[in-house]
Amino acid sequence: MNAPLTLAPRSSLGSKFLMALTGLGLTGFVIAHMLGNLQLFAGRDALNAYAKALKDMPLLLWTARLGLLAIFVAHIVYGVRLWLLNRAARPVPYHLKTYREATLASRTMLWTGLVILAFVLFHLAHYTFGVVARAPVKDLTTGHVQYKDYHDLQQMYGPALDRKSRQDVYDMTIYGFRDPIVSLTYVVAMALLAFHLSHGFQSLFQSLGVNHPRWAPLLKVSSLALAAVIFVGNSSMPLAVLFGLVGGDVE
Repeated sequence: MNAPLTLAPRSSLGSKFLMALTGLGLTGFVIAHMLGNLQLFAGRDALNAYAKALKDMPLLLWTARLGLLAIFVAHIVYGVRLWLLNRAARPVPYHLKTYREATLASRTMLWTGLVILAFVLFHLAHYTFGVVARAPVKDLTTGHVQYKDYHDLQQMYGPALDRKSRQDVYDMTIYGFRDPIVSLTYVVAMALLAFHLSHGFQSLFQSLGVNHPRWAPLLKVSSLALAAVIFVGNSSMPLAVLFGLVGGDVE
């Protein structure tokens, strides 16, 4: 019998196996990314020190980025392929569909995954490339404050630095999340990510062969708990900034 990796290019079993592996890797990244970003609550020095520590390891940082990109693309490709295989296996849909064991989360995995992909692109445009984030610029003559594109400001004046000459990621984060539309976008995206994980995390263990009935309830509870923690952790940052609980030291 062929191993799942050997079957991957031509079978649903292989696609599920690779989706599980890449999903596990992406879940680990989401947790690590969230823990790093929660430095926001520790203040400017903590968040800027964390960001600088990452930038001081460019080889490791870019290796991780490229590896993460490869994993993310593979997860999407095999997810779409599996969806197409399932449709091909049932070309004529039932007139009356009855869902007994399938949950809404399991039936919408492809669509929530594609929305999350769109959010990831938005997130990169926002904080990695600075083309969404905006920062206040005060006219010294009139005293009027205008919000301008953060990327353009960096092009004109260079990156904003804190008192220790580090890129001021803290200020950029505060400015970004003070925009209600941006904060709402992040919260909705995190809700969809949690919804996706609530099924995906438990199903990946089944795809990897960890599907003993004795463990099923524990995996289900663990999936729901993980989804809740990720939603609360990631949503707490934009909401805390939006409601003025964090960032009071930023003008």
